[in-house]
Amino acid sequence: MDKRDLAAFLRGKRERLRPADVGLPAGARRRTPGLRREEVAQLALISVDHYSRLEQARGRHPSRAVLQNIARALRLSTQERAHLFRLAGHAAPDAAARPSDAVAEGTRRLLDRIGDAGVIVFNGGCEVLAWNPLAAAMFEDFAALGAHDRNIVRRYFLDPAGGRYGIAAARRFAGTAVSYLRLAATRYPNDPGITALIRDLRAGSAEFAALWESQELHVERHSEEIVDHPTVGRLTLDFEILSLPEQDQQVVMFTAEPDSPTHRALELLRVIGALQSADAARASALSSTADSSAGSPSPVS
Repeated sequence: MDKRDLAAFLRGKRERLRPADVGLPAGARRRTPGLRREEVAQLALISVDHYSRLEQARGRHPSRAVLQNIARALRLSTQERAHLFRLAGHAAPDAAARPSDAVAEGTRRLLDRIGDAGVIVFNGGCEVLAWNPLAAAMFEDFAALGAHDRNIVRRYFLDPAGGRYGIAAARRFAGTAVSYLRLAATRYPNDPGITALIRDLRAGSAEFAALWESQELHVERHSEEIVDHPTVGRLTLDFEILSLPEQDQQVVMFTAEPDSPTHRALELLRVIGALQSADAARASALSSTADSSAGSPSPVS
């Protein structure tokens, strides 16, 4: 049980809720943002003292039933609920050793069929697993990166020149990326790869270290992203994050309003991406042929 992080998480979620969000009257002027501790305790059917001690990092180990009630009172999402359980020292029912890097065949077919949207598949550890040609043209050729660097959080914080992609709302993007990694760290506490990644990030990026210490957990599913692309200029993109819970993977889709300047720019990038993908496929085929020829015996004359 991580009492300090649990306290910070509970306090942060409580302060972000308004009375109207949980069906309570606003009442008189409030001295603190969000709900009062008394209100959360009432909604969770536990004593005020019990809840207050948890927020003060002085509480005893809460039971699963108490955590379920608190999660319901704070209107936590499925991911936030799992995060709460792990902070309190309870393993989630779907605990696994490490994030899966196997992309289902159906997901790969989805990438092949969607041509007018940039699509990227991430696993729970924020590793880029698959992408379509338009996504590569929009951001970068992920295939050219080593597996070690094909992690969106590592790329963003430790290689700002290459991994920020001209994103205008950098602070919001960074907060969401750190939140996903925070969820991964609690879901896969024994994965040495995630442990090493967090250690590297804390040592190599003051920005990451500050966000990590803040205990903020903000996961966006839909928003607008503005990207300054070096070839086609400014892109105003809508992004949707679709979850594949059984694989603990996220499918991120970047689209644009039809007939908008960004939509027309994406049409150009789609052509560029297709050409780049074809060139890469030819280069790979030539390389395979050369390797095969080098390993074959010379013909007998």
